[in-house]
Amino acid sequence: MNAPSPAPFQSGSDPDAALWAPWEHVRRFLSLGAGSAGIAVAAGAFGAHALRSRVDPVRLAVFETGVRYQLVHALALIAIGLWIAQSGTMPSRMRVALVRAGWSFVVGTALFSGSLYMLVLSDLRGFGAVTPFGGVAFLIGWAHAVQAAREVMPHRTTR
Repeated sequence: MNAPSPAPFQSGSDPDAALWAPWEHVRRFLSLGAGSAGIAVAAGAFGAHALRSRVDPVRLAVFETGVRYQLVHALALIAIGLWIAQSGTMPSRMRVALVRAGWSFVVGTALFSGSLYMLVLSDLRGFGAVTPFGGVAFLIGWAHAVQAAREVMPHRTTR
């Protein structure tokens, strides 16, 4: 009789695998991504219908930028969750990079889009100082995603 195959994400050579609880990350990133996408759609509708007549076109464009970046990174967060779910035997470096990418997108959305929303809704210019930190978090997230992608790409040998 064959021994049962290990459950996804469990590796005898990776003693820290249980600490990362990959299915928790999958569930969390998919939920956060879907929720964030829904909020982005609602914010977009709010901007198109309620704000259009109340703020000037420049401020409306700022609000729409927040919506656009939130929606893009919500979809990226869903993709990260699916990537983790589909890669049951991934190396721990790849798993760590994906988890870091996901959390960077969450932080980036809160700081970047959140600060743009607050800037438009409150007209307090101080919120604009927070926006670049969100942009940096997005860039860090994309760098981690590239790092994870490099783990699955076959290494070429030079001739």
